[in-house]
Amino acid sequence: MKVFENRVAVVTGGASGMGLAMAARFAAEKMKVVIADVEAEALSRAETSLREGGAEVLAVQTDVASWHQMDRLASATRDRFGGAHVVCLNAGVVTAGPAEQLTLEDWQWVLGVNLWGVIHGVKAFVPMLREQEEGHLLATSSTAGLIAAPAIAPYNVTKFGVVALMETLQRELAADKAPIGVSVLCPGNVATRITDSGRNRPETLADHADTEAGRRFDTGAGKLIAEGLDPAIVADQVLDAIRHDRFWILTHPEWKELLRARIESLVEEDRLPRRYP
Repeated sequence: MKVFENRVAVVTGGASGMGLAMAARFAAEKMKVVIADVEAEALSRAETSLREGGAEVLAVQTDVASWHQMDRLASATRDRFGGAHVVCLNAGVVTAGPAEQLTLEDWQWVLGVNLWGVIHGVKAFVPMLREQEEGHLLATSSTAGLIAAPAIAPYNVTKFGVVALMETLQRELAADKAPIGVSVLCPGNVATRITDSGRNRPETLADHADTEAGRRFDTGAGKLIAEGLDPAIVADQVLDAIRHDRFWILTHPEWKELLRARIESLVEEDRLPRRYP
């Protein structure tokens, strides 16, 4: 996409972190912005902040794991602004612990938000994007969607799934000559509240594995993320990728060497590299 002014951007997980930073960056380009988030109070604060900054904004409380709510988000976007040009499927959660000790509810929660949320977004918004002369769909994966980290198996599975879905979609849309760009965002450590995502866990999926490995991960990852990249920098990278129609968005160049090692291990049919940041 080359023109952003007066066009419409939709961001899930838009009340905080990278999602809010993306929404603010789009607003700075004079786009109309739709933000969706499951956390009502944070969503209200984000809406107020964007509006006070001069943005034309619509906030829709949305659980992306629910098809009904994502379909409602698409309808609300169409009703308010007539359609969408940029859609960022960004909502995400994490839970930690050894794979065999995690509860089924742990798996259901993370898969529901991180993977089904993107599937729902594709189903709800790609038909709308097809109506535009030019549009772009972005989904947030992770470096954990390229190299699997220990102690977060559900997160890894969902993020690998998001990469696979976006690769598939990009090829399908290109073959169809649809005027829709596709990107997958694979950030490393970014200063967000992802390790505190349990605050939004539904009561119906409350059964949670409390393990020593999970607690160690939460402590270590929490510190790493707190020291991570400013979400505003990621938002700048996202805008640049949309403007230049780039598929991959890797926020941390140092990961490229690890990716090369992984690919080499695949080609050589060797063990996975032991190193992980």
